[in-house]
Amino acid sequence: MGYEPAAWATFGGALAAIAGALTGLLFVAVSVNGTALAESPTIRLRAAQTLVLFMISVLIAVVLVAPQPATAIGAELVVLAVLSGFVLLVLDRRAGHASEPGIARYVERFSPNTITAVLVAISGATVMARAGGGFYWLIPTVAASLIGGVVNAWQFLVRVPS
Repeated sequence: MGYEPAAWATFGGALAAIAGALTGLLFVAVSVNGTALAESPTIRLRAAQTLVLFMISVLIAVVLVAPQPATAIGAELVVLAVLSGFVLLVLDRRAGHASEPGIARYVERFSPNTITAVLVAISGATVMARAGGGFYWLIPTVAASLIGGVVNAWQFLVRVPS
């Protein structure tokens, strides 16, 4: 079951609804907090990271519900992992998180941004190999993506620009 795309179509449909709703709410939050976003590049970049995290789940859902072979889905997941990981890394560096001193730098390396990209890659690779868990890796992937996005959204909503 962990390697059969048809068995995960319902999961993909539910994920599309959840991730789509959260993405919509993000746009509402951005419009409500527009002044703070305009004044702070850090908050703007945090909002962009949040959008990427939510869109990872949306794109996973699209890949799961499209009728295609498991190998194609696995390859698409690996490509999604590489692209999203790169975008999240660039946004993180621009926000200045990678240059923070001490433990903050290490915490940021193991943030939902990094974890999500790595788990998407693991899922895609194990689907293609038909060994190691396959689609079951999408459960913690989506949890990291959605929880990380909600935490990011909360941070940029309550943070006062400096």
